[in-house]
Amino acid sequence: MNLNLYGHDDHWIAVDCGMMIRQDLPDAPLQVPNLAALTTLGISPRALYITHGHEDHIGAAAWLWPKLGCPIYASPLAAGLLRAKFVEQGLACEAIRVIEPGEAYESGPFTLRLLPLTHSIPESCALLITTPQQRILHTGDWKLDPAPVIGAPVDEALYRALAPVDLVVGDSTNAPLPGHSRSEGEVAEALERLLPDCRGRVVVSCFASNLARVLSIARAGTRCGRRISLMGRAMERMVGVARGLGYLDDLPPLVPTRDLGYLPPEEVLVIATGSQGEPRAALSRLAQGRHPHLELAAGDSVIFSAKAIPGNELLIERLQAGLKRLGVAILDESDHPELHASGHPAQEELTTLYGWVRPRRLLPVHGEHRHQEAHRRLAEGLGIEAPLIPSNGDLIRLDSEGLHRQARHPEPPCLVPQHGGGPRPSKGSGASSSRHPPLFLALPVLPREGQGWARIGRLLLDAPEELPLDELAFGDWLDEHLALAGGETLVALRGELEPGLLRYFQDHLRRPVALHLQLFAAEPQSD
Repeated sequence: MNLNLYGHDDHWIAVDCGMMIRQDLPDAPLQVPNLAALTTLGISPRALYITHGHEDHIGAAAWLWPKLGCPIYASPLAAGLLRAKFVEQGLACEAIRVIEPGEAYESGPFTLRLLPLTHSIPESCALLITTPQQRILHTGDWKLDPAPVIGAPVDEALYRALAPVDLVVGDSTNAPLPGHSRSEGEVAEALERLLPDCRGRVVVSCFASNLARVLSIARAGTRCGRRISLMGRAMERMVGVARGLGYLDDLPPLVPTRDLGYLPPEEVLVIATGSQGEPRAALSRLAQGRHPHLELAAGDSVIFSAKAIPGNELLIERLQAGLKRLGVAILDESDHPELHASGHPAQEELTTLYGWVRPRRLLPVHGEHRHQEAHRRLAEGLGIEAPLIPSNGDLIRLDSEGLHRQARHPEPPCLVPQHGGGPRPSKGSGASSSRHPPLFLALPVLPREGQGWARIGRLLLDAPEELPLDELAFGDWLDEHLALAGGETLVALRGELEPGLLRYFQDHLRRPVALHLQLFAAEPQSD
């Protein structure tokens, strides 16, 4: 989830306001940013700018806007999706204002422009943020797709005209990967090849927001004699909003799901939500035989045209096991990597964009620490300063001397029931509560030659009750972060480690814990 704030002369703006779904908690609540630190710091954003319409960038806006109360500026597609969310929550939509990419908008000392970049949803944009002293390019999510299916490729001349910029706040998601991410045009060609060989009913599951993929699936299905149907509320809403904006004028005619039972199996192609194993999504209901209008049977095929989001592996395995029990053939990225294209830039794309805009500095965001670290190494190899890897809650200053971390204000996210109720704080791992079992972590460490620290001896973990923690995986994560730590004292090391540890336990345990961290200098082990 994303919520970024930029301030200049006590005037603040927000960029994106996203959420995520906690599949690991009962009833899969929404997780949204916590605004408590803004109250503490006296920050009240005057405007909210949206880079694109993905849930991790807009999903929390309907929940948090009553506290923010500022105008929301978004491109037509993102604005349409936001309006639908506001209506569901009984909110008026007057605050949502449509802006066109390329036009300049002012907010206090800021001048802002949305600049088109290709991604896995139309109208994804970077945001050029200009003050009297600095020019910052906030990339949002992006890739350089030469054949995006919907929309035009990235305009190289537009980005070259920006050079040089003082800072790029840039997407790190695929920074460890060499080469270039696959084009949506290549996925469309793969679907054209694979679908004619499928027998029986075919269900293709993808992210509802990937309208280019939806269009490619529908076109490929029509060319091999199949009738197209959409399944899942998110899919129907996304396609409805996009068609209203003229994005899917060439989408083949759609068959209502209630009519699918009347069609011969070899004429059915369903585009469904649920590629991540979401229990309430259309694909899970089909796997369990609980869909009111369609039953899958032996000989049918299900194609996963999406990558597993880390953390969803068990849900997807459970879903695929249910499909296999029905005798359904499964095609996914493990056997057919050409069925999916990431929406994020690999190293070649990062290098190309930075060659265009010539940034002086980089702040690597998105992804996990290892992605940000890979992004930082790539930037430094290009002669770009990248002194910081930010964590959630960091307050960072950009001035003539560069980037400086001024303070940390980590806040646990808030949980929102999907079916009513307002945000409530999800008490962080450091909170003391009788409902949150304590977790004691003692780390004997030694400074390494050059930089970083090393853990000496076994991992010392203790808790009064059994916690579902993979200690081997946690040990690997801990060793990686210790090796990258820059603090020269145990106090500084603690300050670097704690935010990451809080995030790790928040993500990997099924309930919050109260973390008690003890660092002490170890004696070197002798051979």
